[in-house]
Amino acid sequence: MPKYLMLKHYRGAPASGNDVPMDQWTPEERSAHLKYMADFAARLEETGEFVDHQALAPEGTFVRFDGEGRPPVTDGPFAETKDLIAGWMVIDVDSYERALELAGELSAAPGAGGKPVAEWLELRPFYGSTLKE
Repeated sequence: MPKYLMLKHYRGAPASGNDVPMDQWTPEERSAHLKYMADFAARLEETGEFVDHQALAPEGTFVRFDGEGRPPVTDGPFAETKDLIAGWMVIDVDSYERALELAGELSAAPGAGGKPVAEWLELRPFYGSTLKE
């Protein structure tokens, strides 16, 4: 079964249908969103399609090798990058079509006013999971 990574972006993706930032939601709206995410993951656990998921903080650091014992560090990732990831979920499904279906469902998580966020999710297959031998 191919595995896919569904990425949620803080910024850089096209604007969502309900584009009110989460820090402006009421506590009830945040709770409803998190419950939807947990219920979605629990349902996928039951079908065997869930692998893992995590939410990420907006701040981060870039590190790279720069010679023995000296990894340089920057204060990135920078806000203008389109790769600033809010969170991710890994799924293990029978087909690309099923991955698209689940990404669409995840995008429907409630946001401000209880309306679906309708956010764009980046869907990426694990390397080699969809290659034909």
